[in-house]
Amino acid sequence: MLHALLILLALPTGHDPSHGHDHGHDPEHPGSTRQEVSPRAAAPTGPVHVGRGAHRYRWETDWLELPEGRAGLGPTHGCLVVDNSGRVYLSAESGPAVQVYTREGAPLLSFGEDWGAGLHGMAIATEMHEVEGLDGETRPVAREVLYLAHTARREVLKTTLSGEVLQRYAPPPTEAGLYEEPGQYKPTSVAVAPDGRLFVADGYGRSYVHRYDAQGEYLDSFGGRGEGPEHLNTPHGLWLDTSGERPTLLVADRENHRIARFDLEGGYLGGTDPESGLLRRPCHLQFTGELAVVADLAGRVTLLDRELRLVAHLGDHPDPAQRARYDVPREAWVAGAFCAPHCARIGPKGEIYVMDWNASGRLTRLVPAPEEPESAPQKGH
Repeated sequence: MLHALLILLALPTGHDPSHGHDHGHDPEHPGSTRQEVSPRAAAPTGPVHVGRGAHRYRWETDWLELPEGRAGLGPTHGCLVVDNSGRVYLSAESGPAVQVYTREGAPLLSFGEDWGAGLHGMAIATEMHEVEGLDGETRPVAREVLYLAHTARREVLKTTLSGEVLQRYAPPPTEAGLYEEPGQYKPTSVAVAPDGRLFVADGYGRSYVHRYDAQGEYLDSFGGRGEGPEHLNTPHGLWLDTSGERPTLLVADRENHRIARFDLEGGYLGGTDPESGLLRRPCHLQFTGELAVVADLAGRVTLLDRELRLVAHLGDHPDPAQRARYDVPREAWVAGAFCAPHCARIGPKGEIYVMDWNASGRLTRLVPAPEEPESAPQKGH
């Protein structure tokens, strides 16, 4: 029978290993300190919950059913997205690069068998395309498409939800003067603006964000390492925020310990305080309505409001030695505690999917289980 999957939290500390943050990042430079990890006590017999009040969730580890013939999920070091119908798309380091599951966890399909390991960033967008009707006339129809950033292949792919490649985005041109050799470019995330402009984060390379027009032509770059607030250090994840009067780009600036906000021309607009302790090493983020979820490599998931203020920390691992660790074995996982959240996404019913950066592959689902507010005391008795 198919085996149910455990939690999947993934975060490569995918920065430049020469930059002084060798905590175990991209697969080419794992760098994780090999320490003895003591097995934990047996799993609890009852449901485990994280959070409180309106943001309380039931922790689920055995919700995913693996495809026939697959013994395990394999290492997780990438991302996931959820489409409008609730289907979950996971990047995988072994076998097909993308695995697709129903909301209930049943396998649907997979693709990218020949892409190899390294699919890292995933985004989903809705676009209009021309479809020919039975009457021979073409009409614009909305469809969802995937944008995939592959660190090893050093490219961004645009595909259908079934894996048909629609477009490939080349790396920034050499005349931009940012790279001496192709291997310095390792894209980790991608985001798409409403007008079709594309933003690609070189999170494991030179820490720039590159802009492309709707046709895929390179425009320019911003960020890069430096001492100013407009500079970035491992821009690991991107999110296009369309909630305001003008869209803005949010960057999970991991090794600067913050979320940074830019306009769509690359102008710096502000960000969270790196010294506040709000975020340790943020990897990816997503907004749904008024709530943002941030996967923090250093052992927890954080919920933020529209102003990027704290709503809740979820699953904060009490043992710092097990945070941001790729090699924590399955027998040492603790229900209710994340080790290395690498990507997190909110589904259409408010459920949160969390992928750990983990050698065995860990994917957790948090199902909303809000607590009822305490009733006010009745008067007159």
